[in-house]
Amino acid sequence: MTGSSVCLNETLQTIKNRHSVRTFTDREVSDEQITVLLQSANEAPSAHNQQSWKFIVIRNQKKNELANLVTSKSALFEKPASALLRMAARSILSAPVVIAVANTGDLIEHGTDLFKIEKDMARDFFRTMEIQSSAAAVENLLLAATSLGLSTVWLGILFLIKDDVLQFLGEPKGEFMAVVPVGYAGKVSTGPQKQSFDMKIKYLD
Repeated sequence: MTGSSVCLNETLQTIKNRHSVRTFTDREVSDEQITVLLQSANEAPSAHNQQSWKFIVIRNQKKNELANLVTSKSALFEKPASALLRMAARSILSAPVVIAVANTGDLIEHGTDLFKIEKDMARDFFRTMEIQSSAAAVENLLLAATSLGLSTVWLGILFLIKDDVLQFLGEPKGEFMAVVPVGYAGKVSTGPQKQSFDMKIKYLD
């Protein structure tokens, strides 16, 4: 941090180093590493500490089947969505392991009974809380992977076929789904240049 007295410690360096990687080597990710990633994700903050998420580890044949599903569904979309879906399928195939994250819906189901407000408003409130909580869990997973020397990519384009993916995973239709290939980067990269920091900041005193 140029001009700052704050030291770039290990945590801050991990945040700075994290970037998306879409092509991986065939080097395996160990069960121990996967456990660390999942434990880190599970440490994320969650609304009312409900941890209303589920982690699904996908490998081997099921991983190939998921990639095939994504490729087949890409034909239903025009460019650029179809091209991005096919790219996502290639990333799934390339990675030795894929971790999916889905909401359980528990907070939505039970939370609406806690708030004495109109049901639709309460549901929308807790739906948003579930999405925010699960997104925090995914970010923890991404950062933990970077700290272990692993690479990841959050395949956001798969939200276009969210219900199909959830059905494949054996999960009920939900409000949130993330698919994250994990492995060792196929080539060294630094990620895209970020936009100007000053453009993103607003101070209110």
